[in-house]
Amino acid sequence: MAIKTPYVAVDGIIQVFDEEENFRGIVLIERKNPPLGLAIPGGFVDVGESVEQAVVREMKEETGLDVEIVRLLGVYSDPNRDPRFHTVSITFVCRATGEPVASSDAKVAKIYRLEDIPFNKLVFDHSKILQDYLMR
Repeated sequence: MAIKTPYVAVDGIIQVFDEEENFRGIVLIERKNPPLGLAIPGGFVDVGESVEQAVVREMKEETGLDVEIVRLLGVYSDPNRDPRFHTVSITFVCRATGEPVASSDAKVAKIYRLEDIPFNKLVFDHSKILQDYLMR
């Protein structure tokens, strides 16, 4: 009998700073694939890589930014958090400089000031994740 486990994913809240170390906001992407809407950049962990390697790779693939991990925000594992299948996300707070450029699964990658985050347009449980981020 095959063992069935949830999919393991990573999400990265990318804090973007300018050259003078001024905080500009966080990156959200507009998804190319269902579920459509805005999301924190992220993706699945490949076999043979750590979650830390996966978040750095996924952030580069979806936003073009080279990120540095600041800290672990949390692990999100509600079986209903992803409408496609049971996914566990390890979510990191990261930092970067530069301008995001969408590619891979992202149609658009844009910096949002914290007061401008459109919570009503976020997919998955990303509204909850960002509220947790803002509370800390």
